[in-house]
Amino acid sequence: MHSKETKYMMLGWVICGLGALYYSYEYFLRISPSVMEYPLREHFNLSATGFGLLSAFYYYAYIPMQLPVGVLLDRYGPRLLITLACLICVIGTFIFAGTTVFWIAAVGRFLVGFGSAFAFVGVLKLATIWLPEDKLAMVSGLASALGTVGAMIGDNVLGSLVTTVGWRETVNLSAYFGIGLIFVLWFGIRDRKGHQRKSGTVDTFKKSMIDLGIIARSRQIWINGMFGCLVYLPTTVFAELWGIPYLRHAHGLSQTGADFANSLLFLGFTFGAPLMGYISDKLKRRKPPMLFGAAGAGIIMMIILYLPGLEQWHINVLMFALGLLYSAQCIVFAVGRELSPNEAAATAMAMTNMIVMLGAMFLQPLVGRLLDLSLSTHLVAPMQDIPVDKLQHMYTANDYQFALSIIPIGIIIAAILTFFLKETYANADN
Repeated sequence: MHSKETKYMMLGWVICGLGALYYSYEYFLRISPSVMEYPLREHFNLSATGFGLLSAFYYYAYIPMQLPVGVLLDRYGPRLLITLACLICVIGTFIFAGTTVFWIAAVGRFLVGFGSAFAFVGVLKLATIWLPEDKLAMVSGLASALGTVGAMIGDNVLGSLVTTVGWRETVNLSAYFGIGLIFVLWFGIRDRKGHQRKSGTVDTFKKSMIDLGIIARSRQIWINGMFGCLVYLPTTVFAELWGIPYLRHAHGLSQTGADFANSLLFLGFTFGAPLMGYISDKLKRRKPPMLFGAAGAGIIMMIILYLPGLEQWHINVLMFALGLLYSAQCIVFAVGRELSPNEAAATAMAMTNMIVMLGAMFLQPLVGRLLDLSLSTHLVAPMQDIPVDKLQHMYTANDYQFALSIIPIGIIIAAILTFFLKETYANADN
């Protein structure tokens, strides 16, 4: 019996790893516009506001889909849904690369966001089926870490590919990879252990809706999710879109230097996410690492934004440290799970993920708008009369500091929210 459980444990880690591979792929697609800012803005003739809007279309699908995704995963299981989601991402990527029209490109990003909505929650659903309850914080950390591997590859490989073969062919290559991944997911993922019934899966749509209503009305779910949203702003607003342009304009880094520094934030998160999950499980507490991570990340973010004269190596160290600290965000998914009944695990974690990602949907375009607003105060001609290729070089460090100040403010609020959050360690189903 022990041997059988060990076998299922090993198989469970492999299956969760395949789900995390898809999450890594969708994360690669998610952050790709940040590396292609110049060619995309020139191709579609975009201001900073327009560029932020184009990127945000991903989240206009991703965030509203979180609740139905959770219910669907609880009802039908992850294998079919994750495979179809990858197919939708591939279709959206081909559409994005194949047009010169802004709104068609936006539809492509929307489809990528739609398919991506199944990735992270799908991994967590697989974990609730295949792995012990006390591994969930570590699994959410490892899944987050693998996702950031996709982001690091994006930051360091995409820039070179765009320079070599152009942005359009680079995007098409990522879609070709996705086609192969579809087959890997379909043949590799399993929804149940052996001949067992689908463990932890809701049997009726009515029961799913009842569970969703209970979870959505939970004040603690919202406090936990808002902590995750605000402490995750260094990813959703900074690293995923505006970090590389900021490092180039404000600190004078080269494109390669900015790409590398941005990837170090993801590297810090890669190490920090499973570490924070492990520390939380070891301490048998959720709140202390969440508070420590948020407080430290707020300080580091203010140094990056407001301390002048930073050299490349300073920024590299700070970005890595920032990623290491705010990776405490991954713990919110374990908290969300522990605030819900077992059979509604995916619904609870999807609700949490939806709240976490609200920052990207609203603040990515808002930062672009604030950048343009700040720039307009020191332009001698109307913004619409200036060619985009010249306009991109006119943003100052002060413009970026003004627009990005919402990040440290948000992180500080996140730290305060931990004092209103209940300790939930291993409290699932109670």
